[in-house]
Amino acid sequence: MFAVFTSRRKALTRAALLAAAVVVTACVPSPSSRGPALDPGAPVQVALILPSGSGNSGDEVLARNLKQAADLAIADLQGVQIDLRVYNAGSDPAFSAAMAQQAVQEGAQVILGPVYAEAANAAGIAVRGSGVNVLSFSNNTDIAGGNVFVLGPTFQNTANRLVSYAARNGKGRIMVVYDQNPAGALGKRAIETAAARSGATITGAETYSFSQQGVIDAAPRIASAAKASASDAVFFTADTAGALPLLAQLLPESGLRPGDTQFIGLTRWDIPTATLAMPGVQGGWFALPDPALQTLFQSRFTAAYGDVPHPIAGLAYDGIAAIGALAKQGRPDAFSAASLTQGAGFAGVSGVFRLRADGTNERGLAIAQVRNAQMVVIDSAPRSFSGAGF
Repeated sequence: MFAVFTSRRKALTRAALLAAAVVVTACVPSPSSRGPALDPGAPVQVALILPSGSGNSGDEVLARNLKQAADLAIADLQGVQIDLRVYNAGSDPAFSAAMAQQAVQEGAQVILGPVYAEAANAAGIAVRGSGVNVLSFSNNTDIAGGNVFVLGPTFQNTANRLVSYAARNGKGRIMVVYDQNPAGALGKRAIETAAARSGATITGAETYSFSQQGVIDAAPRIASAAKASASDAVFFTADTAGALPLLAQLLPESGLRPGDTQFIGLTRWDIPTATLAMPGVQGGWFALPDPALQTLFQSRFTAAYGDVPHPIAGLAYDGIAAIGALAKQGRPDAFSAASLTQGAGFAGVSGVFRLRADGTNERGLAIAQVRNAQMVVIDSAPRSFSGAGF
């Protein structure tokens, strides 16, 4: 356990720090809310800013898969032509900003990408005066706002779905258990915000240092606090590559059993699938995109390119799908903030999604439960949105 826990720690910490970086400069409203006007008789020029050229082999795979997913989406569009222009910017924020400026100078009407939060923030700042909007593949809500939208799945969206479901099903007294790191703090904040929106009650919050010994030391305290507060549910920010396996083992040993208290996860518990066999997660809930639609996309992608898509490759498909849907409406301001945030949202490869005025997103998610080492969907993902959002 310790070897697995620590071998991923460096990568997890880097990812968490990227996710937690607070950058507020891109959140200043764009001077132009309309952006470049749509010409119904011409192809829509879309700039795709990719992380290729960073020197990281993982970035090269990701860049290739994002481009392939975008191409797949373009092929699916009917009645809309897309002029997709690729700009390889690595992961450097300054280079991403320069590529964004070049793209706008060359006629880009909307920018898709970059991936990393700091790069997306820099790109948004660089083109803010042009009115061109940036649909980033990031999930960092701290960079969202103004002309920057994040397409990646967010903690807040997941927390909203799970806490609301818990409150409706008699599990509204929730204790938060979070990692003592930036990602854990963000997750805790998302769960608390979701509780305030849904009417659930946060009975307390317990944390642990992000190490094997830290989890071991904290487990008895967490179990005692959950029982003392009469919590209906315990909501974990931990993921399967971090503290979750150890928590799932130690908390039942300390007397907090998932059969008595509902375990809920902010991250997916089916990746890797071996997690589903752990005794401590049986009966637990987590959220995920529509599994049927995800499987369909993966099958189509593999058939077209011979490889399984990167986990976030579908975001490029979603971005093109949204751009195509707006272009098909034929409005001159098709890519303005008002158009991008239309209440009906868009249909993506993982389900319905919509962009919010604050630059974040809402995605239709399913609720799954672990039963007999299998994932079972207990509340299907919505196929459409009602109302105008939060």
